[in-house]
Amino acid sequence: MNYRKTNQGFKQKLFQEYLEIIKDLIEDEAILEMDNYRQHGQVSTLVHSIYVSYSAFKIAKKLKLDYVSVARAGLLHDFYLYDWRKVKYEGSTHRKMHPKIALEKSKAKFTINQKEEDIILKHMFPVVLRTIPKYKESLLVSLVDKYCAIMEVLSPKKKYKLRSFHLKIQRQQALLFQ
Repeated sequence: MNYRKTNQGFKQKLFQEYLEIIKDLIEDEAILEMDNYRQHGQVSTLVHSIYVSYSAFKIAKKLKLDYVSVARAGLLHDFYLYDWRKVKYEGSTHRKMHPKIALEKSKAKFTINQKEEDIILKHMFPVVLRTIPKYKESLLVSLVDKYCAIMEVLSPKKKYKLRSFHLKIQRQQALLFQ
């Protein structure tokens, strides 16, 4: 048995499973609008959210956690649809406010469970210390979010891989969601 072919087949199956989980989200125009806003460095909010979502999904699956909630909430964690560099909050900051806005928008557009709510609302832990995660899945997405943000800013090669990953999802959308 060829290990490389077997591993490639496993990765493809995993990727297809991930796409099925986020299908209703990634088809939505408002989610796709996230691609119009820059997140970290030159990475869009959509690409960042997909990176967080898919990375956390793979880890959650290995750890036998609720990988469905992780994938979905990971994609929605920064669903706020504005340029955070331009919007100012009186008496608060983007870092504190955007999880609440993302949760409100998510609940208005999609059906989300309590665990997904907690993941979205508390993904800024430990940057915002008052938002202690209730679930292991919430902590996982929070930590993966920090890792992804660091990689997006510090690793130029990773930016290229993220963009190609986003293009791969777009190609799969064209095939799967016709």
